[in-house]
Amino acid sequence: MTEILARLAVRAARVLVVEVPGRWATRVELEQQMLRRGWRPAWTPADADVLAVCGAPGPELTELVERLWEQMPGPRVRADIASPGAVRSALDAAAALLLDTPHHRTDARERAQEPEVPEDSEDGGPGGMDHGGMDHGGHGGMDHGGHEGMDHGDMDMAPAGIPLAQGGEDRDGLEMDVLHLPLGPVLPFWPAGLVLRCSLQGDVVVDAEASVVDAEVDHAEDDAEDDAGSGAAGATGPRPGPAFAAAVRCDRAEALLALAGAEDAAARARRARDALLRGDEDAARDAVERLDRTVRRSWLLRSSLRGVLPLDRSDLEGHGLPPHCRGDAHDRLLSLVERAREAIGGAEPALADGRGVPWAGVPWTVVPQLVTGLELASVRLAVASLDLDPFPVRQEPEHV
Repeated sequence: MTEILARLAVRAARVLVVEVPGRWATRVELEQQMLRRGWRPAWTPADADVLAVCGAPGPELTELVERLWEQMPGPRVRADIASPGAVRSALDAAAALLLDTPHHRTDARERAQEPEVPEDSEDGGPGGMDHGGMDHGGHGGMDHGGHEGMDHGDMDMAPAGIPLAQGGEDRDGLEMDVLHLPLGPVLPFWPAGLVLRCSLQGDVVVDAEASVVDAEVDHAEDDAEDDAGSGAAGATGPRPGPAFAAAVRCDRAEALLALAGAEDAAARARRARDALLRGDEDAARDAVERLDRTVRRSWLLRSSLRGVLPLDRSDLEGHGLPPHCRGDAHDRLLSLVERAREAIGGAEPALADGRGVPWAGVPWTVVPQLVTGLELASVRLAVASLDLDPFPVRQEPEHV
C-alpha cells in the first residue's frame, strides 16, 4: 500500500524551478516536460518535492539554491539540468529517486534538524533575497511578510532573526517606519537573476536598487549556445529569428497574465510559445489570435492592469525606453501580443548585440527609477510588463 501511494504521489510531484540567467530554453523545456507528466510548479520550498536547477549557478545563486534545498521538507529530490536535452533524463532520475525510501531515510538522518536563518550581509549579498515565498497571484495576493526574504542589514533583531522596520523620514518630513524587502532572484514569473531591493513606507516603494546575481560571471557564450542553439524543443528548435522572438514574447505575456490572475489567457500564451518552439506555425498563429481576442475582450484583465506604471512620451525619452513601453501595463500587454503576431508573420526582430539574440531594449538598470512611488502590490506586474532584457550584464547596483 505504501508503494502504491508513493507512486500516485510521484505522478503529481511539485517542482520548484530555479532558472540560471540565460537558461531560458532549459526552463521552457522543463515546463513542457512537467506538463506532459502532470507535474506542477511549486511556488515555495515548503510545497516542493523536486528542486530543479536550470543551468550551472554562480557562487551567489549556488548559496541561495542551498538555502532553498535546506528549507524543503522530505522526501525531496534535486535535479541539476545543464541543457534542454538533459531535461527528460533528469526528471526520470528524479521520479525514480522520489520512490527510493532508503535514500530518503538517509537524507532525513543527515540533514540539519532546523534550517539555518542567515543574516543578510551589509554589501547586499544573497542573504536577503526573496526565495519565492510570495504568492504568484494578482495585486492582492502578495505576501509582503515572508521573514526569510527580507533584507535586515543593521536592523534591530527580534528572536529567531525576524527583521524589524527602521525609522525614516517620509516626503512630508514625518518619521515613519521603513521596511527593506528584496524581490528575487527566485520568484515565480520574475526575470531570472534580477534582485530588486525595495524600501517601503507602508505599502509604497520609496527607494529601490537593482542588481543581477553573479553579474561578474560571463554567461554570454553559454547564453547564445543554450537559447539560440537548442531552443526549447531540442536540436530541431528554431534558431534566433522571428519565430524565436515571438516565442520569447509569448512567454513574457504568459508571466504578466499569470500574475494578473488570468490563468486561461496565460495558458493560451504558453501554448503559442510551445507551438512556435516546435515549429508549428499554424498552431502558433491560431493560439496568438485567440490570445489577442481574449486579452482585448476581458474587462477584468483590463481593470487589473489599467493604471499600472503608466509611461508617457517624456518618460520614454527620460529613461531611454523603446516606443512599445508607452502606456500602462495593459497597453504593454497588447503590444507584446501584437509584436508576437507580427513576428509570426515574418517580421524580423530587433537585434541588440549582433549575436542573433532578440533583446527587448529595456535595461534592468532603469527598473528602480520606474518602480519608486508604486504600491508594492503593483511592482511585480510593472516589472513583468516591461519586457526586460533577458540576459545578465556586468553592472553595479543602481540606486534611486
